[in-house]
Amino acid sequence: MGQIGPCVSIFGSARTKPDNPHYQTARDIAYKLTQKGYGVITGGGPGIMEAANKGAKEGEGTSVGLNIVLPFEQHGNEFVDHDKSINFDYFFVRKVMFVKYSQGFIVMPGGFGTLDEFFEAITLIQTDKIGRFPIILVGKSFWGGLVEWIKATLLDSAKNISADDMYLFSLVDTAQEAVDEIDKFYSEYLLKPNF
Repeated sequence: MGQIGPCVSIFGSARTKPDNPHYQTARDIAYKLTQKGYGVITGGGPGIMEAANKGAKEGEGTSVGLNIVLPFEQHGNEFVDHDKSINFDYFFVRKVMFVKYSQGFIVMPGGFGTLDEFFEAITLIQTDKIGRFPIILVGKSFWGGLVEWIKATLLDSAKNISADDMYLFSLVDTAQEAVDEIDKFYSEYLLKPNF
């Protein structure tokens, strides 16, 4: 993993089918990231993960799969670079790899696993356990209700988070907006991936 270069992790549901618009959005994001010099890391399985690995392959970029051994849903996809596929028995070890080797998280619509990865990253940044990196939720109609609940309940009503915590992630709708958020974050630090 230490040799993969700058990469962005893309998360989302393993259940997303190729005819779902989110599949194509994930594929477009991955392709656009490779054109900016980033590789792509996914969970290596079907659905959104497959779409992202496919987009990375089409963009001739690095396509990494961190697969998890599960009794259902998860199986490896054909678009992961053969020398960049790793199987994990434990979620926590796999999550360490995502955080350690990613320059950003792009979070597509998903289920409990996707929420786990999203909130884990926010918690680690919020508590200064890791340095800040961009976390982008893609799909306002999907994520908007959660974001509103975070603001109205966690921040305004219960005061369980601070106002600054709302800036630990962003919410966008398109592939280009997601890639622009990665670019914007790193342009502030004058960092760019190497081609």
